[in-house]
Amino acid sequence: MNQHNKPLNYLASPKILSGFSPWLTPLTYFLICKIILPFYFKIEVRGQEKIPIKKEATILAPTHRSRWDPLIVAYVAGLVTKCHLRYMVSREQTEGFQGWFIRRLGCFPINRDNPGISAIRNSVKILEDREMLVLFPEGKIYPEDNEIHFIQPGVSRIALHAISSRAELNLKIIPISILYNHPAPPPWRCGVEVNIGSPLEVKDYLGYPTKQAAQELTTNIELSLKQLHKK
Repeated sequence: MNQHNKPLNYLASPKILSGFSPWLTPLTYFLICKIILPFYFKIEVRGQEKIPIKKEATILAPTHRSRWDPLIVAYVAGLVTKCHLRYMVSREQTEGFQGWFIRRLGCFPINRDNPGISAIRNSVKILEDREMLVLFPEGKIYPEDNEIHFIQPGVSRIALHAISSRAELNLKIIPISILYNHPAPPPWRCGVEVNIGSPLEVKDYLGYPTKQAAQELTTNIELSLKQLHKK
């Protein structure tokens, strides 16, 4: 959409091919944000002004209840920033034709059972380039209820690793609650409440030892999501 977006290329490791197609990505964003989501859902967004509109290193940390969630995040954040988002997704989602497609929309894989260093390095590189990275802190989809599940420490570790040598990044983590009025899969015209929380400033945790900083930041992500996710 603008200078934030990069052509398809190798990042951090020759095993990770991810980027933006100059024609497929803007077309997909237009269809999703302007036609599909407004037609299928009744979406109400609160706190959209908390998403930065300038190029700035940012992690979006949404809840995960449906395969619609990445599209909802694109609708909420992409319309504000007018840029494309980067997503860390499970490895199986980047295989076959689906994988060909979503890799050209800025997605890159991670093996959840055996996370490799390539995905972590790629995440850090994205943040160093001051792009917007989407990480689901619960780690997987929980379609059965609206409780906040165990928050994985990976989001905090990636954020702290990125800022440890680049404090000028002014990196923020923005918690996002996506609350469907019906359990997954959500039916047509299902209501969706999207609540965007206040950014967590990662630099505020640099005074702690690394392990404690990760624990404190993870705890605060969880507390923010629980507060936002109340129905």
